[in-house]
Amino acid sequence: MPLTPILKRTQQGLIAMRKLHHDTKMLKFISLGSGSSGNCYFLFTNSDGIIIDCGIGLRAMKKFFVEYGMHTSSIKRILVTHDHADHVKSVGSLSIDKNLPVYTTEEVHMGITRNWCVRKKIEQHNRMNLIKDVTIELGDFRITPFDVPHDSTDNVGYKIEHDGVVFVLVTDCGTITEEIGRYISEANYLVIEANHDPEMLSKGPYPKYLKNRIVSCKGHLCNEDSAMAVIKYATPKLRHVWLCHLSEENNHPELARKTYENVLRNHGIIAGADFKLDVLKRKTPTGVFELE
Repeated sequence: MPLTPILKRTQQGLIAMRKLHHDTKMLKFISLGSGSSGNCYFLFTNSDGIIIDCGIGLRAMKKFFVEYGMHTSSIKRILVTHDHADHVKSVGSLSIDKNLPVYTTEEVHMGITRNWCVRKKIEQHNRMNLIKDVTIELGDFRITPFDVPHDSTDNVGYKIEHDGVVFVLVTDCGTITEEIGRYISEANYLVIEANHDPEMLSKGPYPKYLKNRIVSCKGHLCNEDSAMAVIKYATPKLRHVWLCHLSEENNHPELARKTYENVLRNHGIIAGADFKLDVLKRKTPTGVFELE
């Protein structure tokens, strides 16, 4: 009989766990959820780990960790991009449960405090402020937050370095600025938003005010604009791109991938040859990626 999805994930996790012990320095990445249902990413080594955004339930997160042979004790700190519920719903719960510091800008912390969707608030002693474009060293990582335009209280992307490897995350982004482009140009590994297809959005059920919000300069990136950002700013050192935060109503994983591939091809770039391209799942983990 075929394996159930949970059993498959558990076996994949055990295999991944065996591989983890072979290289204590390698950086690894897993997406636990990506989209308006909840965003949560885990970047880790054998001795350190960072959760980026906490928009999925704490119970689901713990279940995913078990299925992949990981331990929540490996989480040492939390980074937050912005204060919308699909990114911070469980941040207080996780911080309190594991006594973890939460790093983001002062403005985002204020937004989290005001957000009624965050039932458990971050305790004051675990609220750590970041300053945009100022690099700090935390454990195994060098972390630089940078400004990302979005209609939240504040919003940051992250450049995270470990042992010469550069990981960059850009999500909930209305416009690719020159500053964001500079960080994309430094990336070996890039998580970037590809939220919607303009035609699907235009013909879809959303009210006009919401459509206008999404396409505004502080809204969300469409598939083509996201691809154009990679074309304009990425360098040959880019090894892997993951498309994140796809809209359930206004996009589709295969559509996002095909649009990306077509736009890239029209500019002489071949996904799969010049760099790997994957679409992150909305509600299930991706499996563990090794970032060499």
